[in-house]
Amino acid sequence: MQKLTFAVFGTGFWSYYQLSGWKELEGVKPLALYNRTRSKAEEVAKQFNVPFVYDNPDELLEKHAHELDFIDIITDVDTHALFTGKGAKYGVNVICQKPMGPNLEVSGGMVETCRRAGVKFYIHENFRWQAPIRKLKEVLDSNVIGRAFKARVSFCSAFPVFENQPFLVELDQFILTDIGSHILDICRFLFGEASSLFCQTSRINPTIKGEDVANVLLQMQSGLSCYAEMSYASILEKEAFPQTLVSVEGEKGSVVLTHDFVLKITTRHGTSVTEGKPIVYPWVDPAYTVVHSSIVDCNRNILQDLQGIGKAETTGEDNFKTVQLVYAAYESARLNQVVYIS
Repeated sequence: MQKLTFAVFGTGFWSYYQLSGWKELEGVKPLALYNRTRSKAEEVAKQFNVPFVYDNPDELLEKHAHELDFIDIITDVDTHALFTGKGAKYGVNVICQKPMGPNLEVSGGMVETCRRAGVKFYIHENFRWQAPIRKLKEVLDSNVIGRAFKARVSFCSAFPVFENQPFLVELDQFILTDIGSHILDICRFLFGEASSLFCQTSRINPTIKGEDVANVLLQMQSGLSCYAEMSYASILEKEAFPQTLVSVEGEKGSVVLTHDFVLKITTRHGTSVTEGKPIVYPWVDPAYTVVHSSIVDCNRNILQDLQGIGKAETTGEDNFKTVQLVYAAYESARLNQVVYIS
C-alpha cells in the first residue's frame, strides 16, 4: 500500500510527540511543516527528516495540496478553524487537536465546512485511546459486572499545570475546555450518550481567570448516572496525574480503575486484579507515558479510516457531541440548573 503523505501545521511543544506517534506507524510519512516562526519548523523538519518547510500556510497548500492525503493541525485552539478552512478549501482531509474550536458555534462551523467540502475531518482525541481506558471498556463489554448503573470518572490533581502552560492563566473558561474535553469524551466512550447534565464549577486558584474545578453529573441515555469530576486544586494522598481514575457499579459487581493502571473487578465471588499498562515508546516522557503512548493508537485508528480499512472513532461529527457537553456544562453552571441534551 502506498504511503499516505501529510503536512503539519504548528511545530510547537506537542508536535514532537505527534510526529513521533506517526513515525511508529507504517503507511504514512510527513511531507511538509508550517510554523509562523520558520526557524522552529526547520528544527523539527531536521529532527524528523521532513523535506519541506514553510512560514506561509497558503504557500504550503498551493504547492503540495495535490500530494497531501491530510493535514495535521497542532496549533492554538484559536487558529483551528482557520487552518481547517484552508485544508477544506484545498480539498485536503483534516486532523485537528482538541479542543475542536474556541466555542460551540465555531466548532459546529468547522464540521460543516469540511462536510460541504467533502473532506474527512477528525479530532485527535487520544484520552479514550489510553491503554487503561481501553482495558476498562473491555471489562465493561464482557458483562462481568452486568448492566452498569453508576459511575465516577475522576481527573483530580495538584499538578502545577500553569507553570508549564502559563497561557492557561488567562483563559476565561479553563478546566472544562481543557480537561473536560477529554473526560466528557471518556464518559461518552464508556457509557454512551448523555440525556442531561448538571454542573457546578469553582475557582480555587486566585491567580487565574477561569475555573479550575468542575463537577458534572450526567444522566446517560442508558439510565446510568455518571459523576465526572475535574480539578487542578486537589492535594491528595497519592497524586494521580496524568491518569484518569474510574469506578463503575453494575448489577453483578463493580470495577475500579485505580492508580498505576490497575483494574480491580469485584463480584459476589471475590475480587480479581488486572492491568492496563501503556506501551513505553522510547520517545515518551516517562511522567506522561499513558498520554503519549495513546497518540499512536489514536493515529492508527484515524489512519485506518483514511486507508479505507477501518472506521475512525473520533471524527469531527462524533467529537462535536463532546463539545456540546462541554458548553452544556458551562450553561448549567451559569444557570445553576439541569440542562437537557438534544
